Amino acid sequence: MSKNPQDDQEMPLVSHLTELRTRLLRCVVIILLIFAGLFYFAQDIYALVAAPLRAYLPEGATMIATGVASPFLTPFKLTLMCALFLSMPVILHQAWGFIAPGLYTHEKRIAVPLLISSILLFYAGMAFAYFVVFPIMFGFFASVTPEGVAMMTDIGQYLDFVLTLFFAFGVAFEIPIATFLVIWVGLVDVTTLRKSRPYVIVGCFIVGMVLTPPDVFSQTLLAVPMWLLFESGLLAGALVKRQRTEEEAEDTKPADQPPAPLS
Repeated sequence: MSKNPQDDQEMPLVSHLTELRTRLLRCVVIILLIFAGLFYFAQDIYALVAAPLRAYLPEGATMIATGVASPFLTPFKLTLMCALFLSMPVILHQAWGFIAPGLYTHEKRIAVPLLISSILLFYAGMAFAYFVVFPIMFGFFASVTPEGVAMMTDIGQYLDFVLTLFFAFGVAFEIPIATFLVIWVGLVDVTTLRKSRPYVIVGCFIVGMVLTPPDVFSQTLLAVPMWLLFESGLLAGALVKRQRTEEEAEDTKPADQPPAPLS
């Protein structure tokens, strides 16, 4: 493939649609295969996800199911979401295979590390929510339960709550990727982002206030990692931007003049 995608032979629209359908079918197949392998363990998977809350339930209290089909549908939904999360590398690989032919060579060099990093950061955000945020959050909720009120959470509502937080923290941990991209494509320069650092820090604490219980410790626990992730994306974007500037300077440097012929 040449450096410019315009130099390659264009595929007809039908071929693009056929390839897109093939890649979508592959994604659906891998999700169903993972789901089929996990479905037998659906109850165990739900028990694992519910463990951070169950650890803080009062003695003798349990989670409840208010819907008739909830004992079946809730673990079913969780297993399907787990299959989707676990198949994300394959889904992104199929998306990469579809768009890669239209990218420049230098774009491909950047896109592959970004693709891998985005997957790892999303998983890291989910792990951070499960192992760090959930125990603190549910411990706080249990401590403020009014006297005479039994803390017995519905399994369907709990699943919707944790899935929302998993997604929120996974997206929040994509801050370095977003910061890097806006610098790399030239939407915002590094200097502007550095000047905006105070606003970014305030925004991180606002997001922490919205997503965590109303105590300073929990808010800081989310806001500080988000700020550090922003700084890491800013640093990576500045390094790549500097490298690109140096390469462009080398490309535009005039060639050495040949020595003048002897008379």
